[in-house]
Amino acid sequence: MVGRDSFIAVYIMASRTRGTLYIGVTSDLIRRTHEHREGLIPGFTKTYGCKRLVWYAPYEIMTEAIQREKSLKRYPRDWKLNLIDRDNPDWIDLYPVITGQVVMGPRLV
Repeated sequence: MVGRDSFIAVYIMASRTRGTLYIGVTSDLIRRTHEHREGLIPGFTKTYGCKRLVWYAPYEIMTEAIQREKSLKRYPRDWKLNLIDRDNPDWIDLYPVITGQVVMGPRLV
């Protein structure tokens, strides 16, 4: 289970189920997801409405997270959709999970 403390993560934001995807890496997933959700930072996610956190993977080392982010970006869209479908088949917004508002089973975290 992920605590409320900040942590390094590679993550995917979506505009809707199987919609526009954004892949990012951050040292503070809670803060960064909040920024995407509220449209606080101009750019891709604000323009395309990617406000739903649909997948993430925690890392201990930033260089490993950056390497994973770059590899995910190279994969075809269908591969990314399958990754999300496998771990989060209902495409629920995981933001309440990482902030502790909702507790989910081990499958999603």
